[in-house]
Amino acid sequence: MFLTQMLNMMPDAVAQGLIWGIMALGLYITYKVLDYSDLTVDGSIVTGGAVAALLILNGVPMPIAIAAAFAAGALAGLVTGLLHTRLGIPPILSGILTQLGLYSINLHIMGKSMLAVSVDKYPLLVSVRNQGQSCLVALAFVVVIIGLMYWFFGTELGCAVRATGANAAMSRAQGIDTNNTKLLGLVLGNGLVGISGALYTQYLGSVTVNMGRGAIVIGLAAVIIGDVLFGRLFSNFALKLLSVVIGAILYYVVIALVIQLGLNTDDLKLFSAAFVAVFLAIPHLKELHHAHHKKKGGSVRHA
Repeated sequence: MFLTQMLNMMPDAVAQGLIWGIMALGLYITYKVLDYSDLTVDGSIVTGGAVAALLILNGVPMPIAIAAAFAAGALAGLVTGLLHTRLGIPPILSGILTQLGLYSINLHIMGKSMLAVSVDKYPLLVSVRNQGQSCLVALAFVVVIIGLMYWFFGTELGCAVRATGANAAMSRAQGIDTNNTKLLGLVLGNGLVGISGALYTQYLGSVTVNMGRGAIVIGLAAVIIGDVLFGRLFSNFALKLLSVVIGAILYYVVIALVIQLGLNTDDLKLFSAAFVAVFLAIPHLKELHHAHHKKKGGSVRHA
């Protein structure tokens, strides 16, 4: 019975993992590539979903709605970047300020706290009613996005963004305008978050102003899980990006498992925070373990 119920929940977990994996890819750009702690995503994912929902409800073709969601998320990232690079506001605070402002902006976009888009009335790309098709569509988005990211970060401009995250001082010494590369990274990252919001809105059939609450935790979970489990196995950049999406899928599989085991849904946020904390701590604990054994071995040889 338990195994059957888990198998029935897998398509939904995979579909959500793939959709949120796109958001995690955006977060990967800021968190891993750019080394920028960006909290804008809790707001920009709703902005992308709200813009897409509004356009779909007004009969705008789906490609335009998705492109507009990307642009809306990118604009949010641009604001965060300008607050940091032009006004000198620290990265975390700049993201918080943008996220806070987006709450009101999202309400203005939607006109109310929730917008519904029914798969019965509109040609949605993904829907919880058709999880198999949703998995395939979301997978297609993931493949295309990873391909584009792999190409872009291999270009001179993409390498400049990566260099900025690796060593900003050295990048400036090499003539790279690190302010502009930070702006570009934040724009691209939050643009992907906007696409994820557009797809997630269609999957759920609605968007609410609080839909993005805790999105940063899910995104970090995907990035960290992928890095911890596959970091040493995957050296290729494209495979590292793929590991982020796999991390998102594993996160939702674990969530489905604990719900099936009887976890109160009110405790999901607490569980998610603890889950991410554990994976964040693993690399540090491994370093302490290796350092302890190295020190112990050195003491034995010295004796």
